[in-house]
Amino acid sequence: MQLAFCLYKYFPHGGLQRDFMRIALACQKRGHAIRVYTLEWRGEVPAGFEVLIVPVRAMTNARRYAKFTTWTQCDMRARPVDRVVGFNKMPGLDVYFAADPCYEDKAQTLRNPLYRLSGRYRHFAAYERAVFAPDSHTEILMISQLQQPLFEKHYATPAVRFHLLPPGISRDRRAPANAAEIRAAFRAEFGLGADDFLLVQIGSGFKTKGLDRSLAAFAALPEALRRRTRLIAIGADEPSLFRRMAASLGLGERVDILQGRDDIPRFLLGADLLVHPAYNENTGTVLLEAVVAGLPVLTTAVCGYAHYILDAGAGVVLPEPFAQAALNEALARMLGDDAARRQWQAGALAFAETADIYDNAEVAADIILAERK
Repeated sequence: MQLAFCLYKYFPHGGLQRDFMRIALACQKRGHAIRVYTLEWRGEVPAGFEVLIVPVRAMTNARRYAKFTTWTQCDMRARPVDRVVGFNKMPGLDVYFAADPCYEDKAQTLRNPLYRLSGRYRHFAAYERAVFAPDSHTEILMISQLQQPLFEKHYATPAVRFHLLPPGISRDRRAPANAAEIRAAFRAEFGLGADDFLLVQIGSGFKTKGLDRSLAAFAALPEALRRRTRLIAIGADEPSLFRRMAASLGLGERVDILQGRDDIPRFLLGADLLVHPAYNENTGTVLLEAVVAGLPVLTTAVCGYAHYILDAGAGVVLPEPFAQAALNEALARMLGDDAARRQWQAGALAFAETADIYDNAEVAADIILAERK
């Protein structure tokens, strides 16, 4: 088959983008041709991929996305494809990978009613409706159970069109046989002593991921713990606001904010705790990446994958509604309890051996390539 994959932006370190790449490669491995429509591509293009940078411009994202849809549909009429797979919501999809939460629910519950009079709302609501309306034929690949009831509530989407995928954790995130050597080399490189603690926060979108909450909790640590602790945040985002916040809290020299990078497994092996106090998070792939590396996790229950932390006995999940004091207390407690961290690490590594968390690309490919009625 000739397959078309549509996503607005590709960059190597985004969670959605990595899911796209794994699924596209799984389809290509089965002998199918891959064409990608995107507005922006950063990084290498895999051999055999046809990547089209859609040449449209507009003053607003909504208008640009509308032009993107028109351009791609015109190109696909001239050069037909057998399946259209979208990683953003848009009309004309055969399959949609649901990485984003329900827009309509957020618009109704988190926004002022006047927001629903805006052109931005009309665009994104219409594009979501094109995917989830009862008369749409789009098959929906779900990566979190949390969102399906919301889509059904707002659109009466038939349940048969939803397909829940297992998480897609890359096996290279698992702790290798020489994990201790990698950890020792990493900590030497970053000047971390045997008694020092390293917190890591990983993920693009520092505001959404709650980096401000992490900095506040770091600053609230007892002095003896704070002097022994460093925080490294990694993600494709603008760091200046959070660097200023770290400096204002007296943490400037103990906080590093790095751009997205390819050696994340080293950080997972070299750290003592992953902090991920997100404001909202459809899944939270990094939570499971930490688990399979044997790194204890401190996160919030709003994350779709937070239940895996409890299933694995691999850390602490803070209940909603969020309370900063609860995060402050949990961080201090987790850093101050060496025995508990060893127990969380053991639970995480045992979970990594047996859990069904690695094969979502293959399951997604099965659904994409299935014969249509």
